[in-house]
Amino acid sequence: MARVVSVQEISKHNIPEDLWTVVDGTVYDLTEFAPEHPGGAGIIIRYAGRDASTAYNEIHAPSLIKNSLHSSKIIGTLDPSSITEEWAKPPPTVSTSFSPDSKPPLDTLINTHDFVSAARQTITPKTWAFYSSAATDLNTKARNNSAYADIGLRPRILVDVKDVDTSTAMLGQKMSVPIFCAPAAMAKMVHPDGEKGIARGCRKLGIPQCVSTNASFPIAEIFEAVGEPGTYGTFDGDGKMPFFFQLYVDKQREKSAKLLRDVEALGVKAIFVTVDAPVPGKREADERVKADESLSTPMSGAKAKNDAKGGALGRIMGLYIDASLSWADIPWLRKCTSLPIVLKGVQTTMDAKKAAEHGIEGIVLSNHGGRSLDTAPPPILLLLELQKNCPEIFEKMEVYVDGGVMRGTDIFKALCLGAKSVGIGRGFLFALNYGQEGVAKFVDILKDELETTMRMMGVTDLSQVHPGMLNTGAVDHLIPGWDEHPYAKWRPKAKI
Repeated sequence: MARVVSVQEISKHNIPEDLWTVVDGTVYDLTEFAPEHPGGAGIIIRYAGRDASTAYNEIHAPSLIKNSLHSSKIIGTLDPSSITEEWAKPPPTVSTSFSPDSKPPLDTLINTHDFVSAARQTITPKTWAFYSSAATDLNTKARNNSAYADIGLRPRILVDVKDVDTSTAMLGQKMSVPIFCAPAAMAKMVHPDGEKGIARGCRKLGIPQCVSTNASFPIAEIFEAVGEPGTYGTFDGDGKMPFFFQLYVDKQREKSAKLLRDVEALGVKAIFVTVDAPVPGKREADERVKADESLSTPMSGAKAKNDAKGGALGRIMGLYIDASLSWADIPWLRKCTSLPIVLKGVQTTMDAKKAAEHGIEGIVLSNHGGRSLDTAPPPILLLLELQKNCPEIFEKMEVYVDGGVMRGTDIFKALCLGAKSVGIGRGFLFALNYGQEGVAKFVDILKDELETTMRMMGVTDLSQVHPGMLNTGAVDHLIPGWDEHPYAKWRPKAKI
């Protein structure tokens, strides 16, 4: 029988040489662990003799401490009857400029920009810096949005649009609207429910979620948040939903191989391999704000720290990614999983055609939300590039886009140019600021805007969309051809 420990006894063990703390009702002896803590001993010492549950759960999966510490370090369980008002108070905190209490009520938010504004005011400075940051001068991040506005719509009139249908499918998986939650790291930074909250919101609206290798929780726990094992599958109106998994290939390849086996066994429907970030981009806003060194991700094993360059979570926690990944590794990926493979981060006609030649089932036209290489092309213009140079590619594989989608009109334009669906990353994180209800409302807003656009365009079903519904004249001159660039005829001499 577990020992019951009083607050009075716990409080006596409050120095580095004798350090107890409480997490989720369990009393742990962290005296030996504190100096080895990846995030530094400071955060643990701050909660010596206290309850650290809130601070711990903000950034860690509940199972992490149980799996990391030997059972001998468990002192017992907290006696709730012994809790005093003074002991329950958190230790003093450093004041910050953000104001979580100023969050507007969810029912006052009417578009996706409202979620961004609310997040800017109410999430921590580091979380905002990590989510909102992009590569160097932020040109690509801005163009991801503005390029949609450069493409006009050509509405048709006098069509019966009383009933419209936004349903579609990705890789055979049904979805209520052509939106999927793109993989994004460490969602628990914005809300304790993290990817679990996103999953519940996606399930409610009937859309897929692509879980990141750098998620805050093990993927099995995210699955459990929306149902019992064995019930995952195609959304069919009964609350079931498809999960996809995003893979960063680890330098230690066997780790990735095991991860692929595990997620396939769970019921994941496809593997999205990120190919546009062999190394992390330089995200200066993220570098400028010091990282919480207690932060880690359970599936990748990545841990936060600060160094001479700054505190960018993307750079530091991406050090495990294998920069040697190449086309020659596609057969290895096929051996690791029988699931469909999608390459996330294709940015040219040449690589789209090469993916088709390798039998890849899908590609995501993406520049990592502008976070990898500044001045890389916006995804909507990449769709135009494929339409111009290799329109047959849309018959050979499914094509998706992510980056810059803020309106239902953006979704409609992408679909007209051949995208099967659109991925959204930051938007889901900012919506999670309101928990699963925020995620559901975020998707519902975009679905409503898409339905309105369809009616205004004289479209009742997504199978009716085509490029002729758009005026792309303002950007056509920006689309490169298949032929070699004239400047590329010059070649540097080989090194002797």
